[in-house]
Amino acid sequence: MNVFCKTLLTSALATATLASAHAADPLTVYGKLNVTAQSNDVNDEATTTIQSNASRFGVKGAFELSSSLEAFYTVEYEVDTGDEEKENFKARNQFVGLKGNFGAFSVGRNDTMLKISQGKVDQFNDLSGDLKNLFKGENRIEQTATYVTPSFSGFKMGVTYAAEGANSQYAQDGFSVAAMYGDAKLKKSPIYAAVAYDADVKGYEVVRATVQGKIAGLKLGGMYQQQEATYDSDGNPLVDQESKTGYLLSAAYTIDAVVLKAQYQDMEDKGDTWSVGGDYKLGKPTKLFAFYTNRSYEKVENDDKYFGVGLEHKF
Repeated sequence: MNVFCKTLLTSALATATLASAHAADPLTVYGKLNVTAQSNDVNDEATTTIQSNASRFGVKGAFELSSSLEAFYTVEYEVDTGDEEKENFKARNQFVGLKGNFGAFSVGRNDTMLKISQGKVDQFNDLSGDLKNLFKGENRIEQTATYVTPSFSGFKMGVTYAAEGANSQYAQDGFSVAAMYGDAKLKKSPIYAAVAYDADVKGYEVVRATVQGKIAGLKLGGMYQQQEATYDSDGNPLVDQESKTGYLLSAAYTIDAVVLKAQYQDMEDKGDTWSVGGDYKLGKPTKLFAFYTNRSYEKVENDDKYFGVGLEHKF
């Protein structure tokens, strides 16, 4: 993104924010900065970095079209504070949709339903211990249509269509479906559970089951996954591919302003990862945190090790 585009984006957001103060449905500017000082020992080579972990900036809003219909939208970018070329805007979710008694329908760039179905089970999301390093299915596709049903006694379902015109789809249509129960943040319900399936999304077929529960200050979570490659990057079908299985276990325990975390993940014929860490909340939008992650790959002698101390602020 060049300087002109950045200036134009900043000006547009500032104007929209001022204008929204007088609108019935105000636009919301939001984001977060998550930056760590890290020691990364990868391939037996240690490096010290100051790195951004999915820091982001976005705008979202909704407009009431009638008593039963609402338009909504999100435009979000990742901001990489450590990018050496200063071209540090990367597209995240960017979509527009309609919401009503029928549910919600949206089109644009979006997370697939399988990715959404993980909820908050990944205690090291966006950090070096993120589950995406061993599991397939953490996809954000650039050409999607998504429908999510209304909630029925805590149950809802969703489906994402990934168009074959999307470069990441390897010239194949893809579908991602999920059935979910409960509140993923565990604020409205003590348990969250989901089952999801990807068919030819980014060249893979994936089955995923997720569950997480909360008892007092303790959160326990688990995930089971099967994944199999179906197409290569040229769009050629892959035959005789074996399905691989993996699992993840996570825990978090809150003591006043401190959250202690631990997680273990394993994927057949690929490797395993374990992580420990803790957060210290300075205020509602701000926390200090530290973590250690160890990742072992099959047929690789030395483990990869990551140690980081960071600061996150949401706005």
